[in-house]
Amino acid sequence: MGGSISFLITMLLTFLTTVPLLATISHAAVIPRLQHELRALPFNTSLDHSHNLRCTVHSELPVGAILNQCTVPGTVALTFDDGPYIYTPEILDTLSAHDALATFFFNGINRGSINGFPEVVRRVFSEGHQLGSHSSVCPFPNQTKTQLTLHLETNRYNHLSLPSLSYSAIIDQMTTLENTYMNLLGFYPTFMRFPYLQTSPESLSAMAELGYTIIGASVDTKDYENDDPGISWRSFEKFKAELAAGGTIVLAHDTHQTTVQVLVENMLEEIEKRGLKSMFFLVVWFGGVWVAFG
Repeated sequence: MGGSISFLITMLLTFLTTVPLLATISHAAVIPRLQHELRALPFNTSLDHSHNLRCTVHSELPVGAILNQCTVPGTVALTFDDGPYIYTPEILDTLSAHDALATFFFNGINRGSINGFPEVVRRVFSEGHQLGSHSSVCPFPNQTKTQLTLHLETNRYNHLSLPSLSYSAIIDQMTTLENTYMNLLGFYPTFMRFPYLQTSPESLSAMAELGYTIIGASVDTKDYENDDPGISWRSFEKFKAELAAGGTIVLAHDTHQTTVQVLVENMLEEIEKRGLKSMFFLVVWFGGVWVAFG
C-alpha cells in the first residue's frame, strides 16, 4: 500500500514540476486511483486527527490559509455550499453531462443533512467530486438566545458565523462534522469554507490547528438572492462579469432549485464557451503535495 501511494505522489510531483506553487488541476486520471488506494487504509471510527486523510511530502502546507484563485490558466473551480439537499443529485447529473468536476461544501444540518442524504454524499465521492466542510443548521429567524442555545445543544450544527463563536465552539463545529464524515465514509475532508465567508484571526487559527485549508471565492453568484427563474439571469450576469475580471473560484448553492435547474447549466455552457475547464482542487506547495478530497 505504501509503495503504491509513494508511486502516485511521485507521478503527481513529476507532472507538476512546471506548475505554479498553488494550482488547481484535473484529477480525472490520477485521483480515482488514489481514492481506490486510500479507501483501503484503516481508519478508526472515533475521531483521531493523526488519521486525517492526507498525503503529504514535507510539511509546508497552506493550512489556515485562504485560497481565492486557481493559478493554472484555463481552469475554474465550481463550488457549492449548504447541501446535501434534494436538488444535489440533479447538479451531479448536469456535471456528468458536461464532464465537469466540482467541490461540495456540506453542512451537517441545513435544509437537508448529511445523515439525511447519505447516498448523495457517497455519490458525490464515487463520481470523483470533492467534498469539503462548511461547519454544520442555519439559525431560524427571530430565535431568542435561549432558543438558539437549545438549538445548538440539540443539533451541534449551526452554520453560524464562526467568528461569533468561542474558540472551543469553533473547534466543536468542525470536529462534530468530521465525526459525521468519518462515520459515513471512513474519513473527513480537510478543505473548508467559512459560512458567509466571514473569518477572524481566532477562527483562522482554529482552522490551522485542525489542519484545514480554506477555500474562499472570487466569483460569488449571489444565487440565493435570485432564486427565481425570472431573475436568475442576474446571478448569471454576475458570474460572467466576475469570470471576465479574472475570478476562478465560483460560489453557488445546491440548495436552490433555480440554481440547480437554470444557473448551473448556464455556467457550464459559458465555461465551455470560454474554453475553460471545471477542475478539482489539488494544492501544490513547494516541495510538497497535499491531496484532500471527498
